[in-house]
Amino acid sequence: MADDATAHSDVLNATAQGQLKSIIERVERLEQEKSEIAEQIKEVFAEAKGNGFDVKVLRKVIRIRKQDRAKRQEEEAILDLYLSAIGEI
Repeated sequence: MADDATAHSDVLNATAQGQLKSIIERVERLEQEKSEIAEQIKEVFAEAKGNGFDVKVLRKVIRIRKQDRAKRQEEEAILDLYLSAIGEI
């Protein structure tokens, strides 16, 4: 097994090995930061819930705000059309 690792490391030169290690370490660091941010977002939603806000609706508002306004309006118009067609509104 150790011979396989040595054989594989011979395939990449020292520069490529360094680049590969750097890339992996950067991704690992970013994954850790992403995890920490996700925890912070969870805490903010818990705070919002504690203050009486509906977290499900807050998530929807955030999702809507990310959308392009024209695209959102078009989707809402189509949704209204479909709901009207089936007698829901």
